[in-house]
Order: sequence, then C-alpha cells, then structure tokens
Amino acid sequence: MLKEELKQKIIAYRQTLHQIPELGFTEYKTQAFLHEELTSLGYTPIITAKTGLYVFIKGETDETIAFRSDIDALPIMEQTNLPYSSTHEGKMHACGHDGHMSILLGFANFLKNHKLKKNVLLIFQPAEEGPGGAKVIVDEGILSKYNVSQIFGLHLFPEINEGMVGLANGPLMAQVGEIDLTIHGKSAHGAMPQKGVDAIVALSSLVQSYQSIISRTLNPLDTGVVTIGKVSGGDARNIICEKVVAEGTIRAHKQEVYEMIKQRILEINKGLALMYNVQVDTLIRDMYPALVNDKDLHNFMISILNKDEYIEVEPLMIAEDFSYYLQEVPGYFILLGCKNEELGFAHPLHSSCFNFAEKVLFKGVELYIRISQGLNII
Repeated sequence: MLKEELKQKIIAYRQTLHQIPELGFTEYKTQAFLHEELTSLGYTPIITAKTGLYVFIKGETDETIAFRSDIDALPIMEQTNLPYSSTHEGKMHACGHDGHMSILLGFANFLKNHKLKKNVLLIFQPAEEGPGGAKVIVDEGILSKYNVSQIFGLHLFPEINEGMVGLANGPLMAQVGEIDLTIHGKSAHGAMPQKGVDAIVALSSLVQSYQSIISRTLNPLDTGVVTIGKVSGGDARNIICEKVVAEGTIRAHKQEVYEMIKQRILEINKGLALMYNVQVDTLIRDMYPALVNDKDLHNFMISILNKDEYIEVEPLMIAEDFSYYLQEVPGYFILLGCKNEELGFAHPLHSSCFNFAEKVLFKGVELYIRISQGLNII
C-alpha cells in the first residue's frame, strides 16, 4: 500500500527522532523537527500544550476525525548500541514514541495527495509519560473547536507479535493514582523499644492490610492493584525508627473500584494509626483516568481487519493519558505488535534496550489509511 519512497521517509523520521529524545513539556527540538517536516508537506502546524502541535486538514464536511501521537521520551540511559542512538545523555525513546510520531508523519504524507471528504486533525502531543499533555490539549478546547467526533491512537507493544494488532472491546488500560505515605513514630534505643513507637512495624502492618483490599473487599470479578513499591526510613540498626516514608500506586479499570480502594486505604490508615499510636500522613494523587475503547468503534476495527491480523487483548494495568480524549469523544486505542524474538526485539517498554523493526511503522500507517477508508475520509 505504501510506496518505497514513503517507507524510506518513515525510517528516516524514526532514526532522526530517536536521536533527540526529550522529557515532557521540554520537547523543543522534537517540536521544531515536526514543525519543519509538516510545513514542508504544505501544512500549517499550530502550537499547543507548550511543546506540542497539531495540523488541521479541511475536508468537505464539518465532521473531524482526529489521530494522535505522543512525542516525549523517558529519563533512561540507552543501551541499544544503535548507530542512531540517543544524543541526549540520560534520555531515550524507550516507549516507542519516536515510532508513533513517524507513523503520524507518514500518514500526513499520504493524506497530502488525497482530497478529504471529512476533516482530519493530527495531534502531536507532549508529556504522555507525565504529567499528562492530553489533558492540557483537552482543556485548551481543541477537540470542540474543530468538531472532533472520533479520535484514534496507537502504541507499539512488544508483548504482541510483529505484524499483529491488539484490540480491546471496552477497558484497555487502568485508571492510576499515586500514594505517598509518611508514618511518624517515636525514636528510642533499639535495646529499649518500650520507650519508642516503631514506624517500621506500623508500616509493615499497613502494607499487609492493603492486600486485604484486593483479596477481601474487591469483588472477585473486578480488577484492581495496590502496590507499595518504595520505602525509606530509619537512622541506624540499633535505633527505633521515628519516621518512615513509602510510595505506591493504585490501579483499577472501573471508577467505582478506584474510589473504593482509595477509601479503604484511608480507613486502614486511620485504624492503624490508633492501633500503633502513630501519625499517618496520606496523600493520594489521582493521575490518568481509565482508557476505555468505544464499543461501536471496536466493531468497526474488526470490520476493517482480517481475522489473522488482530487478537483480542485483556485489559492491562498500565496507564495512558489518551484516556482524557476518550472522556470527551468516542475513540479507539490500538496496540501495534512489534515483538520479534529472532531479531532480538523482545525487550519490554521502558527498557534501556527497547527497539523494533522499522517495518512495523509501515503497518501503523497502513492501519490509519484503512481507518480513513472505512470512515469515508478518503
């Protein structure tokens, strides 16, 4: 479907972008590169969300279909040894966003040679890895300004074989929250524990109690996760710990489950504070909402793909700020398989060795073309 010239441009896009990874809301070089390439295609890019941009392509009707790519990278030291490795030390496109941008640029190349029946909005969004550029774009009113009726996005995914597409009917990714805990006890000599209040003992009980939320409070047919992943505290091996700090995460696919987990955490903390005579300071930050694909668009996706081109995937507990768009308009998020163990492309997302065969990007562009054909855009 794609001409060889366009394939080579897509590869060049990816290799250039891979060398200039930038963190959320600092993607200035990336923005400049995207602006230059889109302008060379005859488009008029518009700046959004500080370091993002978008292109509006007028069609024959007022209806607009949007396609989004994230553009930020991660604070990771690259270890791929690629000839086009990151030139920004300590930063890497370890989540495939260089590929996502290349797909959308390739799609922009394709569209310039076609008369559109519907409008198309191409969104190059910053800060997906945090703190969340999608919400900024939504709050700027861009979807409503251009009368967006549907939005599509995709993500390279090394858990699915190269050439395959992962589809989910409904929930695909989780709502996420961050937990910050500080437990205040009383210091004493380790040989005289009766004179102190041990914050570590209180935290140990707290972490164990959190697990009962999932095993005993949550409906077994629902899904949720509570993880305490970081703990620090104490001064010395022979001193009763006065203060301990812990950090964790909450994940759920349903809003009501997420709220229940939050409530139970607060109740457990209150009870444990009384039980152990400690003070428990709790901060829970609500992050990205759950990503829930539109069911009608799921049926549409199945209709434009052959049965041997896709698999139905179970909901994942990772998060993605594409979910903010889906709170505004119906949309669909696709997992684009890039696993190829024979070529060594099996490292997980956010790995310092993450890589993929660039031919999977052609599949992404072709997927957007088929969506456009199926929705009568071209």
